[in-house]
Amino acid sequence: MADPQATAAAVKDAIGRYGGGFMISREVKALGERTGLDLWPLYFRGRCGVLGEVDADVVCSAAAFFPAERVRKNWEAGRALPVGEAVQLYAGACREWGRRRLGSFAGAARLAGLLERVAAGADVLGAPLFAGWRAVPLPEDAPARATQLMHVLRELRGGLHAVAVLAEGLTPLQAVLCDSHETPRGRVSGRDMALFHEWPEPYPEPGPEIAARRARAEELTDRLMAPAFAVLDEAESAELVALLGALA
Repeated sequence: MADPQATAAAVKDAIGRYGGGFMISREVKALGERTGLDLWPLYFRGRCGVLGEVDADVVCSAAAFFPAERVRKNWEAGRALPVGEAVQLYAGACREWGRRRLGSFAGAARLAGLLERVAAGADVLGAPLFAGWRAVPLPEDAPARATQLMHVLRELRGGLHAVAVLAEGLTPLQAVLCDSHETPRGRVSGRDMALFHEWPEPYPEPGPEIAARRARAEELTDRLMAPAFAVLDEAESAELVALLGALA
């Protein structure tokens, strides 16, 4: 019998890396040049535009690991680009990056098929960006489809991880500082991630209790993700892990 929690833990790094890789790509850079937006206003409008034309506090509630002032500043800076257009353009960059990076990957179609089943069966509770991105139409070609689905599932884990962090009594900054993080740029330290997210310094040094809570939050995130992966049987779960491993 498949262990869906173990599957969720096994695939999280690859999905995080490939589901967010387009965000720092040449495709997004070119998109910024076309729209006249800097990277971060484009990031927040493109990624969070699935929430609609909302107040920045709504975006803060979903982009939990960024300081609220930074979210508001960049969300407002991008308002010249309507959210519907921003999402369409950002999704297009995701697809183009996927075609470039996965175009020669023989397992792209099978990977897309497995990921689509996981995404389709997942609950939206606690993951508004996942809900929004799951509603974005998928492309027909396998490399772009698999990449967009990895982005969709990355948003699912991100939303549920925020829930787990709060459940363990951690602040977003404590969670960021307490561990290294798998990113599209590779694994980075908590301090580097906090700087990248522009949390104001100085940073508190996380103690053993905070580290223990952070570890429990990570395990809880895997547990919350497990129902989504329960649609796969043991062979399919192993196949998904192998495909993502080959991709990485």
